Amino acid sequence: MTGNAVQSNTPQHFSPQHNRATRIKLLKRAIFIVLGAGFVSVGLEIFLVPNNIIDGGVVGISIILAHLTKIPLGIFLFLLNLPFFFLGYKQIGKTFALSTLFGVLIMSLGTWLLHPVPPLTIDPLLATVFGGIILGVGVGMVIRTGGSLDGTEVVAILVNKKSPFSVGEIVMFFNLFILGSAGFVFGWDHAMYSLIAYYIAFKMIDITIEGFDESKSVWIISESYRDIGEAILSRLGRGVTYLNGEGGFTGGDKKVIFCVITRLEEAKLKSIVEDYDPTAFLAVGNIHDVKGGRFKKKDIH
Repeated sequence: MTGNAVQSNTPQHFSPQHNRATRIKLLKRAIFIVLGAGFVSVGLEIFLVPNNIIDGGVVGISIILAHLTKIPLGIFLFLLNLPFFFLGYKQIGKTFALSTLFGVLIMSLGTWLLHPVPPLTIDPLLATVFGGIILGVGVGMVIRTGGSLDGTEVVAILVNKKSPFSVGEIVMFFNLFILGSAGFVFGWDHAMYSLIAYYIAFKMIDITIEGFDESKSVWIISESYRDIGEAILSRLGRGVTYLNGEGGFTGGDKKVIFCVITRLEEAKLKSIVEDYDPTAFLAVGNIHDVKGGRFKKKDIH
C-alpha cells in the first residue's frame, strides 16, 4: 500500500567502544552496590543488632522478627523485600528492580557472614551513632546507583498515587510505627536509640547522595545586574546567565541574574550583592545535582 512508512527490521549494531562503555558502567554500578550493601551489613551486625537497636522500614521489621524467632536476619531481609522487587519491576523499571535485588542479596549474605562476629562496642550510644552513620552511607551509595535496599519506598510510591499524602510522609508514618514497635520488643530506651539511629542514617543518606559540596541556585534581580554579574565572574569565578523578566506589579522589564554556586561560596556571593546593591532581590535554593554547562569554577586572582 502506498503512503505507509516502511519500518526497517535491520538490527542495530553498536560499536565496540559503546559495548565497552556499557560494561564499565555496569561494573561500576555493581561495585558500588556491593560496597553499599556491605556497609549496611556492617552497620547492622557489628553495631545495631547486637545492641537491640533497629532501623526503619523492612530492615526494622526483619530485626524484630529475627529477634523473636531466632531465625537469621538475612533470611527475613531477603524474603520480606522479595515482593517489593516485583512491584518495583512493574512500577519503576527493570534497572531499578535488578539493582535492588542484587543489593538485597548482598546485604542478606553480608549479615549472615557477619552474624558470628562480635560487636565492636556494647555502648548503646556509640552503637547508635556509628551504626547509623555506616548504615546511612551504605544505603546512600545504593540509592545513588539507582537501586534500593528497602521496599518501604516502593510501597510509599504506590500508596502515594491513591492518597493525598506525599511519599516522604508515608515513609515517615511506616517508620514511626516500626520504631514504636521496638519499644514493646526491646524496651523504650532502645526504641529511643533506634529513633536517633534512624535520624542519623537519614541525614547520612542525603549527604552520600548529594555530597558535601552541595550546589545552590541563585536568582538576583537588581538594576546593577551588570556590575554584580561581572563581580561574580571575577571575584567568585562563577559564570552567570542574564535572563529577561517582567515585574508583576509594575509590568516593567527586569534583568535576572542566574548562577550556580557551592554552599561554601554563598556567604561571599551575598557580600558581593550587598556591595553593589543592598536592596537587590536575592533568592538561594538547594540543588541536588548539577551536570553539563559551564559549572566548572574559573581561576580567580
